[in-house]
Amino acid sequence: MTLVSMSHMLQHARAGKYAVGQFNINGLLWVQAILQAAEESRSPVILAASDRLVDYLGGFRTIAAMVNAIMEEQKVTVPVALHLDHGSTVARCLQAVDAGFSSVMYDGSHGPIEENIKNTKQVTLYAHERGVSVEAEVGTVGGMEDGLIGGIQYADLLECVRLVKETGVDALAAALGSVHGKYQGEPKLGFSEMEEIANAVNIPLVLHGASGIPAHQLKLAIELGHAKVNYNTELITTWATAVRTMLQLNPTAYEPKIIFTPSKEALVTKVQELIGGLGSLAKA
Repeated sequence: MTLVSMSHMLQHARAGKYAVGQFNINGLLWVQAILQAAEESRSPVILAASDRLVDYLGGFRTIAAMVNAIMEEQKVTVPVALHLDHGSTVARCLQAVDAGFSSVMYDGSHGPIEENIKNTKQVTLYAHERGVSVEAEVGTVGGMEDGLIGGIQYADLLECVRLVKETGVDALAAALGSVHGKYQGEPKLGFSEMEEIANAVNIPLVLHGASGIPAHQLKLAIELGHAKVNYNTELITTWATAVRTMLQLNPTAYEPKIIFTPSKEALVTKVQELIGGLGSLAKA
């Protein structure tokens, strides 16, 4: 199985009222665990590299080569997209496309809408010519995002419609109350705005900052058009807890394989749990 664009998997998910999980990777172990969980669950999956971590992970080509090699080694048969999360510039998005990523997100949400549309359109034209899907963002997701702490700014309906119409993107992250990182209290998503935007743009929506959103809110968000749901915080906290527990129980352990194997197993279990909550189990 080779990497695929996420456009078809998201269209199927939107029509079927379920969502495909995007799980951010933080190293080789993460790729192995996420792919194992998806294959055992028979679920399509999106592996994502956040732009702020691309260089730490070895660069675009290293990431693409690693994912492709592990897919082959693990004999993965479910649909897999490799996605650039929060691409910071047009150039970075084009680099990801050229390196073999099958999907990219250009995040122009922190600038004027005119600039967001202009740059997103440039990315989309280049990516679509090469069979690569594109995600864009309008509004601001709160919390920690690519090293910056910001408040929530709801997506504007007219700006969403303009961006989708003028750029031809495959998916839209319309910020409606979610945050990156841990929530303080229960999240409060804008469901009426969500429904209005979903009906107006008529493409799959993307929910960023899903870690910590209650099951009933997540279910409603999916019913209202979210076909892609992003997880990172829930995975890194699961991994960190497993590593700390391992070292506390085995303070003299020093071999990386011994230390990290329990954390890989914990990640597999967590990803499978999240896949079940998204309704993508057996949808491959």
